[in-house]
Amino acid sequence: MSDASEMITLTIDGQQVTVAAGTTILEAARSLGCDVPVICYHEATTPNGLCRICVVGADGGRLLQPACIVPCRAGMVVETRNERVERSRRTILEMLSSAVNLAEAPAIQSLLDEYGAQPDRFPAAEKRDHTLIDDNPFYVRDYSQCVLCWRCVQVCAEDAQYTYALALDHRGFDTHVSTAFSVPMPESSCVFCGQCVSVCPTGALKPKIEFGLEQGWTLEQIWENTRFLQKNRRKRG
Repeated sequence: MSDASEMITLTIDGQQVTVAAGTTILEAARSLGCDVPVICYHEATTPNGLCRICVVGADGGRLLQPACIVPCRAGMVVETRNERVERSRRTILEMLSSAVNLAEAPAIQSLLDEYGAQPDRFPAAEKRDHTLIDDNPFYVRDYSQCVLCWRCVQVCAEDAQYTYALALDHRGFDTHVSTAFSVPMPESSCVFCGQCVSVCPTGALKPKIEFGLEQGWTLEQIWENTRFLQKNRRKRG
């Protein structure tokens, strides 16, 4: 939270900027029009610094800093683009490509092009492979496309809905988003508000109508699918 009672001045990419104490480097950089890429960051969720795509150089330090969570300091000198920063971002993108299907993540694909990333640089023994989950009338879940940005988990919890239907399950390479005890979505605490779908950056969560049309279904077929799932939900209830 910014403290408007105290103002500090720092330098970002050669430009001086004065901001309220507590302002993050990302916020300050954006106020100058500096383009710092983000994946896990979203205006509607609490910054958590998970993806590290927003790293910047600060005061010539050895470690790059995640701009979305690091607050500005008086006199700080920040570089949002230099050889180390770009190499770090490129490597992160290449590692993501090695493990996740990014076919429906246009913003990340644009970053791959911008940073000259080589998607096949880290050939993984296997990509994350999850069976598409079509268990409710409103949206489908394909966690093969999930980059674990945590946005959906956060917006389902304290950041917006306070429903707590989603959580992270398993560990390491097998980590994925799931419901508590991996129950079908209609049996979870989900209220089908759709906020998780709205913040997903990759197509891992997709509205049922959009998914159906992509499969070549008619609107009548989509309606029959949702009616079938609604009928099964009532039976389980």
